[in-house]
Amino acid sequence: MTDLSVTEPAVSDGAVRGAAVSAPAGPAATGRAGLLPAVGRLLPTPRRNPFALGYLALLLGTTLFARFGDPGLVQRLQDASSSDAHNLLVRPVSALLFSGLWVAGPVWMPYFWAFLATVAPLERRIGGRRAAGVFAAGHITATLVSQLVVVAAVAGGAVGSGVLDERDIGVSYGVLTTLGALAGLLRPPGRVVALGAAAALIGHQLLTDSDLVTGVGHPVALLVGIALWGRVRRGPGRPLRPLRLRGWSLRRTAPVRSEV
Repeated sequence: MTDLSVTEPAVSDGAVRGAAVSAPAGPAATGRAGLLPAVGRLLPTPRRNPFALGYLALLLGTTLFARFGDPGLVQRLQDASSSDAHNLLVRPVSALLFSGLWVAGPVWMPYFWAFLATVAPLERRIGGRRAAGVFAAGHITATLVSQLVVVAAVAGGAVGSGVLDERDIGVSYGVLTTLGALAGLLRPPGRVVALGAAAALIGHQLLTDSDLVTGVGHPVALLVGIALWGRVRRGPGRPLRPLRLRGWSLRRTAPVRSEV
């Protein structure tokens, strides 16, 4: 009988390895390869986020000093840094400046996450100087408005005069203003989520804390950020366009001039 078997040509190991190497990657592998650099661009770095990381380092230093330093000295420095009504009347510039160098409480880590979610993204989109300006605008405006309400409440007999000297330090006004401004650069779904989260935080504080200063200052700070939408959207801070990868859809930041 005639042998009808077909002899397969020999293939070397090197050819097999070469074929494996040259085989096109699947959609999942391509998506992961494109996702990792995109995620890396979202993480703060000293080059992209000098303001956010520098401010966090400063707050970490003052928090450690407040925790381990001499209690009497810490109290004197914080009282002198307070932006209460009395200090604003006597030394307004130093009170507005130094009150933002402390965190309100002994724990620093929540502010790390807050800056990571608000200040760092805004800085990547509009630059360090403009982000610092947004933060400062919220801190100063909310402080002045809240203390004016306190003075009016004291004058009207609604609260005692002791509230004029209550310590007022922290960075929550600047963070909320930054969140409000950042919402203006997001697509409508993200904007709703950001503003909803801010409203929930403020609402919870109003329901659980009777402090008049923050009860006024926090809503004002958020409104300041919303009022700055027109400014942050101009120039480098234009709305983000989607960045499409194979199998993924991400947002791309607009080009930002280096702020050093």
